[in-house]
Amino acid sequence: MNIDPRLQKQVADHPYPLLFVTISGAHLYGFPSPDSDYDLRGIHLLPLEEIVGLKPGHETIEKSGVYDGLEIDLVTHDAAKFFRLMLKKNGYVLEQVLSPLVVHTTAEYMELMGIAANCVTKHHAHHYLGFAETQWKLFQKADPPHVKPLLYVYRVLLTGIHLMRTGQVEANLVRLNETAKLPYIPELIDRKTSGPEKGRLERADIEFYEREY
Repeated sequence: MNIDPRLQKQVADHPYPLLFVTISGAHLYGFPSPDSDYDLRGIHLLPLEEIVGLKPGHETIEKSGVYDGLEIDLVTHDAAKFFRLMLKKNGYVLEQVLSPLVVHTTAEYMELMGIAANCVTKHHAHHYLGFAETQWKLFQKADPPHVKPLLYVYRVLLTGIHLMRTGQVEANLVRLNETAKLPYIPELIDRKTSGPEKGRLERADIEFYEREY
């Protein structure tokens, strides 16, 4: 994937040195809409005086908005916070570290990728089950329902199943469905990628999707 220079500019403008930055969200999951924003996630490194001093540095840096015509949502955590999240069986941060869509890399990041792969445990199943439940509730709230949370439900469940079976993180729903072979997934992805980010499912068969869920 060719990285848009406008994304790289956000990395260059970050107030702290960065260990890595990758693309997460719909672009990683394989179903970005034409108007989807770019979710950038990574680790920043605080200077020593902000770690041991009386005035602690920023554990999390967040920045969102439209920059040079591109909608961007940037979130980075200090290394210590990010590592703690990795040890808390958080599948989301593993997906960020192991995302193939890399905007910024370092030698330390390459080492971290190997460490992240060894952080996978059976307890990560709870993360994905909980995330799927949250997205299913979001899907049920709207009438007619949105396509996005339904795709998230299937993406999250299939990522969790794949992780438990193989020990490998795969967040792309298109690739996950090559094994799962759920016949309705391609149509849902097409709806999302050809329509707006908040597109809806008119005349959705809620009972069918609930059985599948």
